[in-house]
Amino acid sequence: MTFQTDNPASELHTLRDYIRWAMSSFQQASLYYGHGTDNPWDEAVQLVLNAVHLPWDASPEVLDARLTSSEKQRILTYIRRRTEERIPLPYITGEAWYMGMPFYVDERVLIPRSPIAELTEQQFSPWLRPGPVEQILDLCTGSGCIGIACAYQFPEAQVDLVDISTDALAVAEKNINRHELNHRVTTIQSDLFRNLEGKRYDLIVSNPPYVDQADFSNMPKEYQHEPQLALTSGIDGLEITRCILKTAGHYLTESGLLVVEVGNSEAHLIESYPEVPFTWAEFEKGGNGVFLLTAEELQRYQDYF
Repeated sequence: MTFQTDNPASELHTLRDYIRWAMSSFQQASLYYGHGTDNPWDEAVQLVLNAVHLPWDASPEVLDARLTSSEKQRILTYIRRRTEERIPLPYITGEAWYMGMPFYVDERVLIPRSPIAELTEQQFSPWLRPGPVEQILDLCTGSGCIGIACAYQFPEAQVDLVDISTDALAVAEKNINRHELNHRVTTIQSDLFRNLEGKRYDLIVSNPPYVDQADFSNMPKEYQHEPQLALTSGIDGLEITRCILKTAGHYLTESGLLVVEVGNSEAHLIESYPEVPFTWAEFEKGGNGVFLLTAEELQRYQDYF
């Protein structure tokens, strides 16, 4: 889309005006929604309110407030970046929400959207064994949102956030500080388990790269702003998942649990390991492709990996 060449700032005056105009611009640009909202109205509301430093759930009474010239220009800049460059909204605002909590994000990490949030809210019941959870690993952590959410749900646990990317870990550190969890949440730079020798975890959760080549080539333009390192994993999307399956059992406690998201590569995984009884989570809030295996199951089927 080529951004309209008129001067909307001379005709639009209130937050409500700009939300309506943003929505029309989004419709004209045929944007893709999948990074926090699923429709142009919610996208417009979040963009406009964030641009003037208001929360997304601000009172409707503020919508008729008039804007300063600088506020108008900031909103217009945000709209241009969204429509012309197809930048996902959270990268423009620097904020994404996961499990009802805000996280800082930029183009060094994926935008949080994992259905693992629903399992985290349920403390991975009924699959995680009863009793205290002392050590948790968030493998391929990116922004750190999954591990930090786990730290809230298991307040006695120490949580390691692991990623191969030092850029991603810098973002995760920002979020650890934001949520004031420095005393319990730690970042570790590691290629999967390589730098974790001697560690054992009650729970390993991972949202690794899993997009296969066919899906990646057909993804909307918005996804091109996300780091490819965090999206793709070989032709069938399972290179990293295979490594996790081979190794995770050595880093779980005797009664530990492994939880991994593979998204649309679920079919490839089932085809690759027909003998392995993966448990596939079902989600009330939407999502698919998350499997669970206990430490005992990983050991029993180790030869298949």
